[in-house]
Amino acid sequence: MFIDSFIWKALFAGVGIAIIAGPLGCFVVWRRMAYFGDTMAHSGLLGIALGLLLGVGPIWGVLITGIVIVGLLVLLQHQNRIATDTLLGILAHASLSLGLVVIGLMPWLRIDLMGYLFGDILTVTKEDLFWIWGGGVLVLTVLTWLWRPLLAVTIHEDLARAEGINIISLHIAFMLLIAMVIAVSMKIVGILLITALSIIPAAAARRFAWSPESMAVLAGIIGIISVLSGIAASFYFDTPAGPSIVVAAMVMFILSQFPLPKAITSAR
Repeated sequence: MFIDSFIWKALFAGVGIAIIAGPLGCFVVWRRMAYFGDTMAHSGLLGIALGLLLGVGPIWGVLITGIVIVGLLVLLQHQNRIATDTLLGILAHASLSLGLVVIGLMPWLRIDLMGYLFGDILTVTKEDLFWIWGGGVLVLTVLTWLWRPLLAVTIHEDLARAEGINIISLHIAFMLLIAMVIAVSMKIVGILLITALSIIPAAAARRFAWSPESMAVLAGIIGIISVLSGIAASFYFDTPAGPSIVVAAMVMFILSQFPLPKAITSAR
């Protein structure tokens, strides 16, 4: 059966994002940073608005805004007047609202707001594929380099600090990796759903993993299956592609919660 080129592009884009988001999402789950992921994703709309306003493009706008948000978090987390979760909530909703206001102040600019919010994977271009796979290689390379220090900090932060690991620099690097993933994947599932694609496959993989590395690989595989299933469901049932991918990931998570067969349990 002949498959249109735009579907192939969507498949390649979705698989690329799943491969990146899976391993990174494991640390989000381990370090309980889901709310931080939401904050970075919500700030993406402000980045898109500023990128279009300044003429540098949405991806660069999201990256620059992500760096600014990370800087603000690092500075403000050292004060004791506002709890971290409250601070994240303020930044998340303020940046999202500010992004909508900036877009509203540009009546001459017509953009597909729903596409940016919830994704439009079927409109992926060759340039988008370059950003996704090029950025993905960069993210995975840096994550591989930081894997053991990040794992040490995740397991026992005080012990990692005693061993000479720079906790603040490592935390900043990890947050910037999340910002980059959001920037390159916003066209796939949208800035409001990218956190789900990072967290849900990792949460599903946790049930079957026997080591941190195996969980990262399984999260990527479950993400790929979710992407393929979501795009297929979107094609056959004429549903939005981004939300369909997230729903497929949720189905995978639900299935992962059923008791394992005794043969598999004993083999493990």
